[in-house]
Amino acid sequence: MSDQPQGERPSGSRRRFHRHPRHHHDHKSQPSTFHSSITVVIPLLNEVESLRELSSSIEKVLNRFAPNRWDVIFIDDGSTDGSFDVLHDIHTRNTRFRSIRFRRNHGKSAALALAFDEAQGDIIITMDADLQDDPNEIPALISKLDEGFDLVSGWKRKRHDPWHKTIPSKLFNTVTSVMSGIKLHDFNCGLKAYRRSVVKNIQVYGEMHRYIPALAHWEGFRVTEIPVQHHARKFGVSKFGMSRFLKGFLDLLTVMFTTRYIKRPLHFFGTIGSLFAIVGFGIDLYLAIEWFLGLTSLSQRPLALLGIALIIVGVQLISLGLVGELIVKNNLQSERYSIRERLP
Repeated sequence: MSDQPQGERPSGSRRRFHRHPRHHHDHKSQPSTFHSSITVVIPLLNEVESLRELSSSIEKVLNRFAPNRWDVIFIDDGSTDGSFDVLHDIHTRNTRFRSIRFRRNHGKSAALALAFDEAQGDIIITMDADLQDDPNEIPALISKLDEGFDLVSGWKRKRHDPWHKTIPSKLFNTVTSVMSGIKLHDFNCGLKAYRRSVVKNIQVYGEMHRYIPALAHWEGFRVTEIPVQHHARKFGVSKFGMSRFLKGFLDLLTVMFTTRYIKRPLHFFGTIGSLFAIVGFGIDLYLAIEWFLGLTSLSQRPLALLGIALIIVGVQLISLGLVGELIVKNNLQSERYSIRERLP
């Protein structure tokens, strides 16, 4: 995989924030982001030590970059360490900082889904609350949007995490890139910038927050990434364990099926079923030829049973796909399409 992020122009040094000239077609199809309102979304769980420093840093950056055109939404995902008390104090000091508190822990995807529904800004920024994401990267993310992209994801090129998090993460990102068809180095980076149309057109639930770039890409939005600064954790510990990688793989299958194959289940089950059936038929055909030539006895070849089993499973999967097609056709409703622009 190339080290150059998708959609990036090569550069000899780390790009700093400046106005990028836009192409003529981008000028017509995309409004400038430099005078857009900004909503920063921050899901959190037990981050009491970092909230004051984080809010102060965000305030400084946004007052300089977008004065009077920003707000922040904290989503407290059932914290038990007094985080919401700190959020209350932050709101009292500056009412641009809003907070919503869940009664119990629902997960990051639920927090983002609620915040996306609440967000009113033209540009939505997401970031984590543990101070590992740098608010000073916000202008660069928004600048990249102004080149005509709809979603810009951060890429933690130099991560300050232990090896048991970085190595599985690289494997996760490689597999996700191959299966999703979009080449990014860091799908799960919390620091991202979205146009409002993106967050209003994708559904985030379960653990799907890891695949937001893929979901947006499959909806037809233009997605890219830029390298961002990543800091070592100053307080607390990570809230995610090794089990997230297994869950992440299962979620990837869910995302692929519910986005690519929800209206054509036979393509999913039929492809796998046909592969199984062809392999099984090939195995049994080979053994049948050997038996016909007197070279083997089928009663002594367990491989024959494997071939039969593969054929049976393959036929069952194809049948399941056909049943799925019947259900889809019987329940067709008005399709919702994501419209980019319209001429009267």
